[in-house]
Amino acid sequence: MTENEISYLIRKCIFKVYNTLGPGLFESVYETILIHELRKEGLEVSQQKAVPLYYENIYMDLCFRIDILVENKVIVEIKSVANMAEVHHKQLITYLKLTNLKLGLLVNFNTDEITQSIHRKVNNLK
Repeated sequence: MTENEISYLIRKCIFKVYNTLGPGLFESVYETILIHELRKEGLEVSQQKAVPLYYENIYMDLCFRIDILVENKVIVEIKSVANMAEVHHKQLITYLKLTNLKLGLLVNFNTDEITQSIHRKVNNLK
């Protein structure tokens, strides 16, 4: 399955979760329910995946955690904030670069319009 095919299924699940629960809940609620929906679609999903970092001769066992990793190909970062900050977008791009993955989705569930709150990020250096 390609990243685009996976992304389509992720978006489908995001819409279902948002339309059922609405805005204003904690990120952990959306994360748990979204994972449930993704697994119902038959997708392989990792939650809060720890990612190590190598820098020159330094190894850091835990550098960051990915909210959701789907099919070991697409990162999903979940927010439930009043306003998305530029740092949220930059964070996902950095995660893509450090994991050498191509595609990520940044979604803010605390919104009146979910279609405007799903941001697709591509690692052009892959």
